[in-house]
Amino acid sequence: MKRIDNDSFYEFIKKYDPDSRYHFVGEVDYHLLCDDKPYEGMKSHKEALHFVFEGLVEQSIEDKESARMMFGDDLADRLCPLVYDIDRAQLSPMDPRVFFYCPNIVKTDYYGNVWYDAEWEPNDENFGTTVPYWYAVMEPVHGRRNKPEDFKKVNEVLFPDGTDALDIYEWTTDWSDFFDDGHEWYGSCCWSVYDKTLSRYVVMLVSATD
Repeated sequence: MKRIDNDSFYEFIKKYDPDSRYHFVGEVDYHLLCDDKPYEGMKSHKEALHFVFEGLVEQSIEDKESARMMFGDDLADRLCPLVYDIDRAQLSPMDPRVFFYCPNIVKTDYYGNVWYDAEWEPNDENFGTTVPYWYAVMEPVHGRRNKPEDFKKVNEVLFPDGTDALDIYEWTTDWSDFFDDGHEWYGSCCWSVYDKTLSRYVVMLVSATD
């Protein structure tokens, strides 16, 4: 498995988060990968997820050492490297039509609050659980709220050959402390997508709180 570092998708989404070293649109963190080995369904999806989290662990260690150099041992010692157990992760297939569903805006009030013609909406019962992909893109905790046309354009650039040839899996999020922030409030999500036309994987992660 290899990380794709240079891709037109990354250039496109810079306008959504121009100052970040990561690849975000809304609360979704995108990771593009390719592999020299043949695609083996769920096994390949798990390998892609494992590869991404190995990179996140390395980044968390680097962040800890950077904090030590900049702020001293007291702060650095409070930062713990990322922990995960990929063998605990469970997956289930998703219908592309469900995954890429995008509601319409039916009302925006004076304060910028938005209402959609969607059956799903945030409430006390689903806080800290999985949010729909459209919501994670269009309704971030802070910062820019994206519109339905943004959601659609992002996916057109990410999957230029359409969504019919995509294998999509949703993963549980109880196997890594990466998802702890999202469990606290906004929501935590983990999706892996394989695009057969481009022979590449996209891992999408969501974990945010206020």
